[in-house]
Amino acid sequence: MQIGELSERTDVSPRLLRYYEQQGLLDSTRRSNGYRDYSDEAVDVVRRIRLLLEAGLTTESIRSLLPCIHGDQPSIELCAEVDSILRHEVRAIDDEVDRLTKRRETLRGLLRAE
Repeated sequence: MQIGELSERTDVSPRLLRYYEQQGLLDSTRRSNGYRDYSDEAVDVVRRIRLLLEAGLTTESIRSLLPCIHGDQPSIELCAEVDSILRHEVRAIDDEVDRLTKRRETLRGLLRAE
């Protein structure tokens, strides 16, 4: 399928699809006329990329995880690298939550001081 059809089927702009390809997340072949040609599986790959981006992962992390993610309702093979990446991301989120909680408490303290 061409990039326009993939864009329609995934609700992702062609520009973003080209970015995913540039980042090594999405594969295509080139037709003799230079147009990109994507496999039918590209629809699922784009959906997986979007899911992982929504989870806050970087494209670098996603590139490592994609080979371990399968299915429409993605399941992940927890190989050592995947486990390490996901645990690192959870720790980073926990740290951010702690920082935000401290900021909120500081602001609440300032409001009570009035």
